[in-house]
Amino acid sequence: MTTPLWCLVIAMLLPIPLAAFGAAQRKKQFGSADNKNFRATQLPKLEGLGSRAYAAQANAWEALAMFTVAVVVSHLAGADSAKAATAAMVFVGARVGHAVFYLADIDKLRSLAFTVGFGACLYLIYLGANAGS
Repeated sequence: MTTPLWCLVIAMLLPIPLAAFGAAQRKKQFGSADNKNFRATQLPKLEGLGSRAYAAQANAWEALAMFTVAVVVSHLAGADSAKAATAAMVFVGARVGHAVFYLADIDKLRSLAFTVGFGACLYLIYLGANAGS
């Protein structure tokens, strides 16, 4: 399996610890983590770190869709493997940073990390579009 595909697996797993952390924050704030319908009952009332954990998790899932398309396009087009690997690793690093900055409530660095990750996706698509040129 190529490095970009391994990075895709890593990106797919990134939201999971954020979900677990968010559940721990719900338990801490409310005394229990209601899993029956927490989006309607606890999530709207969640504050601070717990709220940011769920926002970071949602953003990680959203970014995964974009990254998946970018990796598949570059892979199927036969993009330069070294450049694609670098871009994919940059994306993963940016997304880890994004989650850390989200939890730490550092909005400017969080936005920068998002932008870097988005740029890595655009670069992967560019590599795919120009493969074999």
